[in-house]
Amino acid sequence: MLPKNRLILGIETSCDETSVAVVQEGRKVLSCEIASSIPLHQITQGVVPEVAAREQIKAILQVLEIALEKAKVLIQDIDLIAVTAGPGLIGSLIVGIATANMLSLATKIPVVGVPHIWGHIHANLLDQTEEIQFPALVLTVSGGHNDLYLWKKHGQFKLLGRTFDDAAGEAFDKCGRLLGLNYPAGKEVSDLALKGNKNAFKFPRAMRNSPDYNFSFSGLKTSFLYTIKKIENLDEKVKTDLAASLQEAVVESLFFKVQKALAEFEVKEIHLSGGVAANSRLREYFQSKIKDMKLRYPHKIVYCTDNAAMIASCAYFCDFKKEFVSPQLNKN
Repeated sequence: MLPKNRLILGIETSCDETSVAVVQEGRKVLSCEIASSIPLHQITQGVVPEVAAREQIKAILQVLEIALEKAKVLIQDIDLIAVTAGPGLIGSLIVGIATANMLSLATKIPVVGVPHIWGHIHANLLDQTEEIQFPALVLTVSGGHNDLYLWKKHGQFKLLGRTFDDAAGEAFDKCGRLLGLNYPAGKEVSDLALKGNKNAFKFPRAMRNSPDYNFSFSGLKTSFLYTIKKIENLDEKVKTDLAASLQEAVVESLFFKVQKALAEFEVKEIHLSGGVAANSRLREYFQSKIKDMKLRYPHKIVYCTDNAAMIASCAYFCDFKKEFVSPQLNKN
């Protein structure tokens, strides 16, 4: 962990967002700017890697300038540069890493590479002063990943399980497309589900009884597709019931593995992070099941998404080697 009052410049470009943030002492967010290329990916109903990287090249320096200006600091005030090193889209990662290395070379400010998923885990520290009670169980879940970690202490994680195939967020996006919703569909599925009956359709809870902590959502997508094909009149009421039933299947599947881990490991807190942590039903369900333990999730919705503040926070609390960074696509 770095000394107090240190300013860290975070850079995050693992997928379609271009984000730069300035964070003090790993918690106080002085600025967190995000430029997204989602409107372009809505045309193709999914992220096109070449398009994402091209837009990030256009945006990165401007976002950097705005982040420094809003934080009211100069680049020479920065003590450390932290950049997402992976996993992610190779072209997108290179944009952020090249920018970080360039800044380090020009200013002599050290740079560190941060695992993207570890960044999400630290999102729960942003704008918060309350200390975490370790060990904690962390479920980080979004469109590209599902991971369950045992967070032993700052800088020490044990990966318990991850998705075999599709992540929960991808299931929302792909099934949402079948309902005629816009990409990314997670928020729209959640809004639609508020009006529906979560018991109207029975979708599978994959790997519920498997002996490990891994996830799988490909079967859920297939079941959803076949169910829709059998429906003659896909009216608004049916859509709300489908959304609610889909959401419940995802939420329960996620909780089964957390519940299993709670039976094996003695933890003091449970954390939700990643894009799907913004889902209100997920938060509500976990809170109803976990009444004798603190449940944490990001203080702001923006901290659930890919953002540079979480990368800066992770760099503050973890002891990474300070050197020029190269992409690490298979790191956690």
